[in-house]
Amino acid sequence: MQKLVEIHFEGVEENKEYKNRIMQVLEKCFVEEKLKNLNLYISITLTTPNKIRELNKEYRNIDKETDVLSFPMFEKREIDEIIKNEQKLVIMETIGDIIISVQRVEEQAKEYGHSFERELSYMLVHGFYHLMGYDHIEEEDRKIMRPKEEKILSELNILR
Repeated sequence: MQKLVEIHFEGVEENKEYKNRIMQVLEKCFVEEKLKNLNLYISITLTTPNKIRELNKEYRNIDKETDVLSFPMFEKREIDEIIKNEQKLVIMETIGDIIISVQRVEEQAKEYGHSFERELSYMLVHGFYHLMGYDHIEEEDRKIMRPKEEKILSELNILR
């Protein structure tokens, strides 16, 4: 069976429930976007606010903590071509990395009045679609990305 996700804990205690949620959400994403049997996987790192701030500063030149960072390995057109041609890669390749601040997820869950699991799931789906080449800066792009995110969460019955 193909490994879809590689999970790392950096400065955060390893947690089986987090792992299970990550696997559940990303498997749904892979199925939805027809990536499941193409020898692709995602690297997920759950970390601290300080570490995510360091990464944000180093790679985006923004000296500020954030909730999630995504580092894609393919351009959108490349991913689209792999999917269109059902091109199974010869060796396992990562679509990219998603780094999530667990403390930020906890804070935002309280702020938005929903569960930690819902907020973590949203961060995963949000990061996944960034890796797939989607964005939300422009309203036009947001109208494409948001429904994709909501469809995944809704189908998993992960509601606000």
